[in-house]
Amino acid sequence: MRRELFEPEHEAFRETARTFINKELVPHIEEWEAAGQVSRESWRAAGEQGLLGFAVDDEYGGGGVDDFRFNVVFDEELVAAGVSGFGSPLHNDIIAPYLMKLANDEQKQRWLPGFCSGELISAIAMTEPGAGSDLQGIRTTAVRDGDDYVINGQKTFISNGIMADLVIVVARTDPDAGHQGISLLVVERDMPGFERGRNLDKIGQKAQDTAELFFNDVRVPARNLLGEEGQGFIYLMQNLPQERLSIGVASIASAAKILEITKDYCRDRTAFGRPIGKFQNTRFELAEMATEVQIGQVFADRCVQEHVRGELSIENAAMAKWWLSELNKRVIDRCLQLHGGFGYMTEYPVAKAYLDARVQTIYGGTTEIMKEIIGRSMGF
Repeated sequence: MRRELFEPEHEAFRETARTFINKELVPHIEEWEAAGQVSRESWRAAGEQGLLGFAVDDEYGGGGVDDFRFNVVFDEELVAAGVSGFGSPLHNDIIAPYLMKLANDEQKQRWLPGFCSGELISAIAMTEPGAGSDLQGIRTTAVRDGDDYVINGQKTFISNGIMADLVIVVARTDPDAGHQGISLLVVERDMPGFERGRNLDKIGQKAQDTAELFFNDVRVPARNLLGEEGQGFIYLMQNLPQERLSIGVASIASAAKILEITKDYCRDRTAFGRPIGKFQNTRFELAEMATEVQIGQVFADRCVQEHVRGELSIENAAMAKWWLSELNKRVIDRCLQLHGGFGYMTEYPVAKAYLDARVQTIYGGTTEIMKEIIGRSMGF
């Protein structure tokens, strides 16, 4: 089915994104996966090409176009090229809305030019060793002391955590106020007491630096408070739908890409004297996956259209996140099976995709939490 999501300007941008990815990112995939992170030069190169901060006002060096479809195009092209470590989806899709909507003029002047140029890499620190999907259970504290907040606590599984220059830290500023006691503070690189732990060894997305962060009496100027004190939980709830949609978009793009690779493999690979695609079981497997991916793509595109219009609901974003990420996991698993023993070899794209995809049903809110959100929206 013909996709009706994009306009000519989006397809023109797709060529720009594809050219950049193939030139600046793809040649370094193996090097970055071995190192556990990408290079800072790649971030600056993305900034020079206008690939960071699409929605940021042009006065700060951004694209000045608040149209999530540009984010979608870039995310899809990263997936198509097998680039799973470059953290621009986090930067563009997740962090940018916080800075654009919540930062005051002085903060925007300080942070957004570097955000758009690639000089300042960003992250958001929500998850803790004892608090993942339950954000109300966070224990990191930020205590007001004169003109500063003093942060103490620990975060884990933080994407871009090793390289980040700006980290939006979710902290408890009032221990007795429940979800109304949570605030957002921006911690900057080299603030005394801010330490990074391990670059965590994951089963997939090897080039994406994912870190433990430690805050030991970190004094953060009160001017680094993002938005209003005590409103952090509300801000998180307002921005999580775009994060979850971003994960859904990447998931369906991955499923579609691996299905295409598998179709080609089934045409070329022979068994018992004929291509394996000629066997009824293989055809049925491919037919089922093609149908499911088509359904998923139509739903994903509709969610993006609603989001661009400002109409995407929390529950529909949750539906997109859980169903598309689970679909991706299921499709890749079946595609790997059709590859036989070769599918188990990491030099084959299906094997890498299998490892990279597994986290998509976990981060951004687990499948189980997404179902809980949907169930509650139904009145249960």
